Amino acid sequence: MTGSTVRPPAYQLLADELRADITSGRLQPGERLPPEPELCVRTGVSRSTVREALRLLASQHLIVTTRGVTGGSFVAHPDAEQLADALTTGFTLLSNSAGVGLTDMVELRRALEVPASGLAAVRRDDEHLAEIRGAFFDPAVDDLETMLAAHAAFHTAVAKATMNPLFELVARPIYHASFGEDVTENLPPGYWRQIDADHRLILDCLLMRDAESATRAAAQHLDYIAAVLH
Repeated sequence: MTGSTVRPPAYQLLADELRADITSGRLQPGERLPPEPELCVRTGVSRSTVREALRLLASQHLIVTTRGVTGGSFVAHPDAEQLADALTTGFTLLSNSAGVGLTDMVELRRALEVPASGLAAVRRDDEHLAEIRGAFFDPAVDDLETMLAAHAAFHTAVAKATMNPLFELVARPIYHASFGEDVTENLPPGYWRQIDADHRLILDCLLMRDAESATRAAAQHLDYIAAVLH
């Protein structure tokens, strides 16, 4: 028996075609997709197939569908938080695989966080500072889950303060990836007190718009983490 390639279902092929139009820019954010009947005629598939393709694109945050007389399916405006959701699973899988270790993740964080802190010091506004300040935790009373969530929120907020959405897109999955209980529950005493102190120092540098000090504080923060996880 000769091998044969299984043809993807019709709805997936249509979704792939529309996704290519969106990612290439042929369909712009806010632009309305052709109505369902027109897509049926154009592609030669049933209405149920069209609807399944549109549901798939909506689940990937590529389109938004609205009801009513003026409704329809529209190309979604890019949102770093939503787009990052799809990357988080990949980061988690890689971080828990044999080929990628915590040293690799810290190296990636260093490449991202150090320049991001410097850019944030120059570009941040009051709203960014409020979001960063809101991501602090109390190492004396907060539980591990709360501190992990606050840690992710802090670094995501700093990335957002660069005013470069690509920093935020890459940062979100890094800080929301799961590293396993063996890492997060076996940290040395005083670890979270030091992380809290580092975060507060980085914020102070951002408040002063001191890019040089911000990058230095971010580098020292990662030096500490690298030493602990070594």
